[in-house]
Order: sequence, then C-alpha cells, then structure tokens
Amino acid sequence: MSEREEFLTWVNGEFVAAERALLDGDDRPRRSTWSRVEPVSALGAWRNAVGRAGLVEAFEVLASSFSDCTEYVFDLISYEVSGSMAYTVGYEHFTARIDGSPRTMTLRATQVYRRDGDGWHVVHRHADAM
Repeated sequence: MSEREEFLTWVNGEFVAAERALLDGDDRPRRSTWSRVEPVSALGAWRNAVGRAGLVEAFEVLASSFSDCTEYVFDLISYEVSGSMAYTVGYEHFTARIDGSPRTMTLRATQVYRRDGDGWHVVHRHADAM
C-alpha cells in the first residue's frame, strides 16, 4: 500500500468514525485521532483551541452539545501526503441534534496531519459553516 493509500484509508476509517462519534456526543475517539505532541490547534465553527489541554476541553464542550447523529459524510476535495505531514480539504455534511434541536449542516474543513509514533494524527483544523 502506498503512503497516500495508507493515509486515505486512515482518514476514511478511523478519522471519519471519530468525527461521527463526536456528533453522537462521544469525544473520546476524536481525542485519539489528534496528536498528543505540541503544537496542536483548532479554529472551529463553534470553538477555537490551542494546545492539547485546550483541545480536550473544546472537544468535551462540543460533545455535550451534539447527539443523535444520523448522517456524517466527509466529501474530500483534495489531499496530499509528504513524508510525515499531510493535509485534507473537504466538506463535512451531517445531520445530528445540536443542543436538542435536529440540524443538517455542511462545514468546510481544512486539516493538517502529522505522522507521530503510532500513526496519523490531526495537528490543526480550520472549519466553518457554509
């Protein structure tokens, strides 16, 4: 399997599953897809965070707002892998409850990844609502 195929398999598997879990109210899988090695940061559609502790706090708050995800699709527009770094650009389409109200949304998301000791991890995310 090529480096690009390996990365894409991870994105479409573990990463997508973690994002869907967050939209179901469980932030633990998302924590595992993010790097524990600084620097890490997120400029999110709902919250911003810098540093691992800030990310964990933001993920907990987000997870408490989301529930009952019935759909999550990561529509990948482009990606590249270069050694131990990679990026993705795409749209995240989802249907879930946000603070109890059913919502269907699309976010534009750009993410940067780093291959740490045990595999690929997110190191930066920028997302906003369309």
